[in-house]
Amino acid sequence: MKYGLSEACPFFFAALSNPTRLAVVELLREGPRNVTQISKALGQSQSMISHNLQALVRCRFVLPERRWKERVYFLNRETLEPLFKLVDCHVQTYCPKKCSPRKPSRG
Repeated sequence: MKYGLSEACPFFFAALSNPTRLAVVELLREGPRNVTQISKALGQSQSMISHNLQALVRCRFVLPERRWKERVYFLNRETLEPLFKLVDCHVQTYCPKKCSPRKPSRG
C-alpha cells in the first residue's frame, strides 16, 4: 500500500522527534551497538532504550541484526545520511542562530 505524504510524514517525523531516539541515532552513526551498549552510553535504562528502538526499527531508520544471542542495531545510512545533510544545509542557510528555541515572551 502506498501512502501519501499526509499519511507517511507523521510516522516519519514522530520517530525522529524524540530526544532519546535522536541520541540513539547519533550514537549509531559511530557504529553498531546492542541495547546494553546504547543504554550505558546514554545513561538510560535498557527498557527505555528498547522502547525507543522499536519506533526506529518500525520506520526502518535502525536495522536490527541477530548476532548469536544478542541483537545489534545499525543505522540505515541510505536513508538517514542524506537526511542529516539536508538538515545541516538547512540550518547553515536558514537558521543563523542554529535554530535555537525562542525564549517565551512575557506578555
